[in-house]
Amino acid sequence: MSDPTELVPELKELAGWLYRAAGNRSVPRGTIGLVQLRAGQIVGSTYLTAMHAGLLRKAGESDGRIDAVATWRTAGCFTGAERAALALVDAVLIANPHGERVPDALYAEAARHYAPKALATLTIAIGQVNFFVPLALIGKPVPGVAPSEQWT
Repeated sequence: MSDPTELVPELKELAGWLYRAAGNRSVPRGTIGLVQLRAGQIVGSTYLTAMHAGLLRKAGESDGRIDAVATWRTAGCFTGAERAALALVDAVLIANPHGERVPDALYAEAARHYAPKALATLTIAIGQVNFFVPLALIGKPVPGVAPSEQWT
């Protein structure tokens, strides 16, 4: 795939705005990273999974917690707020054939842990990673290689 930022230069600016919106500090950066790692796992993107796991490691997150994201529901190492955030990303990305994807009870649980601005930020963070899912799945970037070095 050709470099999408060269083909659509506005993408760099949009990516910057999304990053700033998700990183407004109303939600801990580590929680944002856990959510974005989980999104990469759910959509089956090795690139997004490796990238977000690497960013979490660089930020000081333990390997044990990073590894546990895939099985967060049974892992005892996440706070209630982190569990609510991970439940939200699961609900958004995993189809529920028997009901609504984000039921009121899940929203209420998330709202119990996050102030309104933080909950909006968490929602934006889920949207931020999902904005890049098509590029990750269609473009098939190589994990560990900077985007500037791999687009043809």
